[in-house]
Amino acid sequence: MTLAPGELAPADADAVLATGVSREALIDAIRVCALFNMIVRLADSLGWEVPPPEAFASRGRVLLESGYRLRTADEIRAL
Repeated sequence: MTLAPGELAPADADAVLATGVSREALIDAIRVCALFNMIVRLADSLGWEVPPPEAFASRGRVLLESGYRLRTADEIRAL
């Protein structure tokens, strides 16, 4: 989807569905890919900095406990 979107065809989706992946799961995966593609382009265009590994590690615990719901900085520190 990222490198050659024009080369995708219905047969590609059929191949994924044939492995037992549900239609809903395939649609979810497509949406996630599309969102990450947009986020990466925005990050590159706007010069967003990538946090250091330590920041990812500390944020990972919060994501495991609460999912992707946005929280205030105070809520995150309290976890």
